[in-house]
Amino acid sequence: MLKQHQSAEINSILDKLFSLQRLGIKVGLDHTYQLLDRCGNPHNKLKTIHIAGTNGKGSTAAMLQNILRTAGLSVGLYTSPHLVNFNERIRVDGISIPNSFIIKFMKNFNDDIDKIKSTFFETTTVLALYYFYYKKVDIAIIETGLGGRLDSTNVLNPNLTIITSIDFDHEKILGNTINEIANEKAGIIKKNIPVITTKQPKEVLDIFIKRAESLNSKIEIVNDPSKIFTDYLFTKFMIEDKEFSIPLLGKHQAYNAALAIRSSKIFMDKLSYQIINDALMTTVWPGRFQRLNKKLPIFYDVAHNSAGINTIRLTLKSINASKKIGLIVLKEDKNVDSIAKSLKGLFDELIISTLPDSQLMDKNQLFNSLKKNSITCSIIYPIEKAFYYISVQSRKGAVCVIFGSHYMAKSIYKFFEINFDNVSI
Repeated sequence: MLKQHQSAEINSILDKLFSLQRLGIKVGLDHTYQLLDRCGNPHNKLKTIHIAGTNGKGSTAAMLQNILRTAGLSVGLYTSPHLVNFNERIRVDGISIPNSFIIKFMKNFNDDIDKIKSTFFETTTVLALYYFYYKKVDIAIIETGLGGRLDSTNVLNPNLTIITSIDFDHEKILGNTINEIANEKAGIIKKNIPVITTKQPKEVLDIFIKRAESLNSKIEIVNDPSKIFTDYLFTKFMIEDKEFSIPLLGKHQAYNAALAIRSSKIFMDKLSYQIINDALMTTVWPGRFQRLNKKLPIFYDVAHNSAGINTIRLTLKSINASKKIGLIVLKEDKNVDSIAKSLKGLFDELIISTLPDSQLMDKNQLFNSLKKNSITCSIIYPIEKAFYYISVQSRKGAVCVIFGSHYMAKSIYKFFEINFDNVSI
């Protein structure tokens, strides 16, 4: 069962923290620098790896941190958004930040947060950096929240910069062309700091290379993995004549793993094949084509843009799925027209649902937007009824994928009785 036992004090503190979302998304670094200064500038006392990109940031970060931990380092990991509990965003050696530390931080710096008018993400970023310094981690892996150039995590002067695959997402903030988006992501490239990226469209690579050269930063494009094979349990692939295996499904995860492997070797000398493969085989990263039932082919994926949905298509093909049923739930700000193009011909049946009182799109709005784009779909609501329906269909042989948002994870894990308490990443 999914459990949540939280004190009134932490609930009150988290209410305060989440209330900072009312200040919206502020692009720029001034407030983050100001709050860091109040906290003693912990970011200047940490070794860090900074990761930006459209898709694959979290998976790459999870694999990289597991490699470095297996090699004996203490590793901080900052990612967003969370699936069930806020604490998931900030981890040290796989364990979420404790409530007691969040309470202490928010009490100690409450007046500063109010005076600076720090937003939710600015405050959370500083909390993460402060915690990593307190825990004396050997390295902190920091994922951008949105974009790169003006993202609050860009206060870092990292030891290594990683940029995962680039595609369209958050166009209202990052720009409507791939070049505009790439320029924002390239903003995390720093002077004399090595940057590593994966296979990208030529115009994207050109932007990264130009930025890196202007800052005297060595840029490396990792070699593509080969002989990629995916079944219902693992993805296997070859890099430099060595076979690796990960419990994350899909060809795209092999590319993410290639980034993580090369990044780990840049950061640490003399990493053995055994350490890397052992780490990859034990990597846990929920919500990425995650199997929800050991006996039934039901999966959950947080893919919420066209590129992410295309990876679902490729993964379903790689596991030879015949009848395919999708259950889609999207956040309010998503570009449905773009997503609809990726959905065409993907599922034999597509179901729409939502959750009440959430940041998720109204079911009728999503239905009408998809129908306008000639996508055949139906509504099943409440969402638990949709979960039950696809469970029945999976027993009849259908491969079912629930996808579209992090924000339905709590409902999914509760329905499918997956215990998310104290999950170590």
